[in-house]
Amino acid sequence: MKIPKRLQPLVDDGMIDEVLVQLMSGKEAQVYVVRCGEEVRCAKVFKEAKQRSFKQAVQYQEGRKERNSRRSRAMAKKTRYGQKEQEQAWLNAEVDALYRLASAGVRVPEPHGFVDGVLLMEMISDAEGNVAPRLDEVTLTPEQAQTYYAKVIQDVVKMLCAGLIHGDLSEFNVLVDASGPVIIDLPQAVDAAGNNSAAAMLYRDVDNMRNYFGQFAPELLNTEYGREMWALYETGELHPDSKLTGHFDADTHIANVDELMEVIDDAKEEEAERQARMRDDDDDGEIPQPY
Repeated sequence: MKIPKRLQPLVDDGMIDEVLVQLMSGKEAQVYVVRCGEEVRCAKVFKEAKQRSFKQAVQYQEGRKERNSRRSRAMAKKTRYGQKEQEQAWLNAEVDALYRLASAGVRVPEPHGFVDGVLLMEMISDAEGNVAPRLDEVTLTPEQAQTYYAKVIQDVVKMLCAGLIHGDLSEFNVLVDASGPVIIDLPQAVDAAGNNSAAAMLYRDVDNMRNYFGQFAPELLNTEYGREMWALYETGELHPDSKLTGHFDADTHIANVDELMEVIDDAKEEEAERQARMRDDDDDGEIPQPY
């Protein structure tokens, strides 16, 4: 096929030997199947900001660290330079997330480099060597649904332990190869510790997976893995190999308002009595003593 303009520099540099076929075109990027030496990989060509329909919401970017202070100030002021750097930071987010999650043992495509807005990564294949289907394209048995759900939940735990939340996890962002689910598409990955919406996004990610797999195994609809793992994460008790139960008992304790008001009234009464004693002592010419 004709070499796309954005891929030509990688062909010229020898990083890509041949562009085989366009795999998909989405709101964020176009993906091509390419040959790199003896290996077949994917090249994800990110679209420019003005061509993308996915909004770079502040909600997703909150908590992301920018080490360069000049760049950070420019991004905050939204100068032309700042907008360019913010765009680059957005593109780098998926690359950074892939490297971090791959090293944490999460099933994601292995990254092989990022050059001029093009991400080279492993092509996820099925048992026959063809491009793996998306999860929404696969019909599952109840047993498969339970097994795949357990694998996805374990990967979400590993992601959280690595400090990240997918932020847009659904059956459309998971591929299925011979070994099971592989999580893809991470440009909106959320910083778990620095984002105020982190818990809500985690719940949504996990609930999306629960509802999808629950179509094939209805008993999964009763699980509460998202809230269970976040509660453990907040207390520092979540680990990559944590064994979750799928059950979560919310704190239903309601403060006894009458009891609380009695404590406040008693404190006020004691303070009033103390002030009265101090006034009496002062009237007698004595120096009031501290309690």
